[in-house]
Amino acid sequence: MTSNTSSSGMRRRTVLSIAGAGALGSLAGCLSTLSSGDAAGSDGPESDSTDDGSDEDAPLTDYEYTAPPQIVDLAEQNHQSTLRTVPARHQLVTDEAKGGPVELPEVWAWQADDLEPSVPGPIYRMQEGETFELTFENSEHDRPHTVHVHAVGKSWSDDGAPISTRTDVQPGESHTYELEGDVPGTHFYHCHVQTHNHLDMGMYGILRVDPAGYTPPDQEYFLTLREWDSRLHEREAGGDGDYNAGDRSPNRYTVNGRSAPTTFNPELGSPLVVGAGDTVRVHVVNAGYEQHAFHTHGHRFTVVEKDGSPIPEAARYQEDVVGIAPAERVTLEFEADSEPGIYPVHCHKVDHVTTDGAYPGGMATAIVYEDAMDTDEFAAVMDDAGYDG
Repeated sequence: MTSNTSSSGMRRRTVLSIAGAGALGSLAGCLSTLSSGDAAGSDGPESDSTDDGSDEDAPLTDYEYTAPPQIVDLAEQNHQSTLRTVPARHQLVTDEAKGGPVELPEVWAWQADDLEPSVPGPIYRMQEGETFELTFENSEHDRPHTVHVHAVGKSWSDDGAPISTRTDVQPGESHTYELEGDVPGTHFYHCHVQTHNHLDMGMYGILRVDPAGYTPPDQEYFLTLREWDSRLHEREAGGDGDYNAGDRSPNRYTVNGRSAPTTFNPELGSPLVVGAGDTVRVHVVNAGYEQHAFHTHGHRFTVVEKDGSPIPEAARYQEDVVGIAPAERVTLEFEADSEPGIYPVHCHKVDHVTTDGAYPGGMATAIVYEDAMDTDEFAAVMDDAGYDG
């Protein structure tokens, strides 16, 4: 998932799972040694459906599926956007991928302007010092919602927290939030109505405020981490899921809304595709309720920003795992200076690299060198990921 800003400006809409033309132009198959040897087979993630022809095969909803999240360059649309909440189905592992399909029968996806609904929602991108008008139009859902954006300046009435403002956006209503790009960095937005459920239903996304004079790296990626308790989604879809927020027990884990091996699919997932010698910048957001230990194989990185604040040079050091608490955001940088290959990137709470208890799955993707894309290993991982490009 990337916005490759080293090219000539950003398009208003860029599918995040696709890197720049140089990175994926030669893509023919893709990623991670996690799928070798002990890859999920008979003990891998299984479909929730049965094959006996009973009513259990019938989907709980007939909503359209979500699309991958996209980048919205606010400067290209006069710093205005309209956001809606749309009920949808969401595949964590697609039909074509090994162990698929694994899906949530109902999520509440964000839809920006004329884009398709997505989980996570769109990544809004703006420059420091700009003002952004975000209109939430609650025309597609039957619940009240708000939009709360971390860190950036806003009036009290635009904070989006009804516990204190005493206002929300009821079905059929709309509200325009005026947001200031006064805190450069990577920020988190989400619904703040019944947050323990609405955020869990998929209502979250990223706002990126680039600092003045921002210099883009060779490759730049946005990764959002999250864990899910599928019982909530079954309950909201009208099923018999026995869910209570006080007894939340996640069984699925995602990067950018997908679980391995779909995370390795360059059209739907989040492979970090790099060229030898590239400088790589990765913005990582924890949109879940548990801490995640973000770990890279073969590369040591430096955290350069946290929650909208730059890390002073004297406080920076190289590491290969960083803990990220709920709602925290870290921006890390590394050089693609290892032997060209395929290197896993995953949460090191290893049970988070599972899907319905089966390993490998869940919260895992990979750093992939362009020079490794013609290998048999790369092709095998792409086969597992359901990518035939």
